Amino acid sequence: MKKDLTDRRMLRTRALLHEALISLILKKGYDGITIQDIIDKANVGRSTFYAHYTGKEDLLRSGFTHLRELLLEQQKQALAKRGDPKARSLGFSLAMFEHALEHRELYMALVGQRGGTVVMQQLRKVLAELVHDDIAATLKITTPDAKKREVIVEFVVGAFITLLTWWLDHKAKISPAEIDSIFRELVLHGITRSQDLPQK
Repeated sequence: MKKDLTDRRMLRTRALLHEALISLILKKGYDGITIQDIIDKANVGRSTFYAHYTGKEDLLRSGFTHLRELLLEQQKQALAKRGDPKARSLGFSLAMFEHALEHRELYMALVGQRGGTVVMQQLRKVLAELVHDDIAATLKITTPDAKKREVIVEFVVGAFITLLTWWLDHKAKISPAEIDSIFRELVLHGITRSQDLPQK
């Protein structure tokens, strides 16, 4: 019973810290946030903060865990389906467009200037892991050229973030399904076309 109470308190404290960080990113941008800002907003002590996180980057990184788990689950479901490998590839993308629409203000902060370099690095890292595993499983990217595989991953991640930003900037006037269809068509065509090119 005591352990359950402790666990609930720990989860509540972490939730308060994450909510404080998000609120502050929206207000003043990630780079301008201090630990003092976070603990004041969350109404917790400095020692309590450091009992959970080593710093604001650690807090930010842990916040991406939920997003990664959500996208990973969608990816697994897509990969489990039968049929055309292309139809099963990039299974995370629609879920992220839908999540971004639901939390538009937050995503605008993350991918915009208020997010800062560290935020973008974390977002790109999450997406790169998903894309790397995805194209290997569905598109059979077997080129021995590690650099080319890396370029393909960076191409997909860059295209996704650029399109996501454009979509949000234009107030998501088309549906998540429509923007996802455009993304997949353009990116998958580019990837498969690159595989058909003669190797030097």
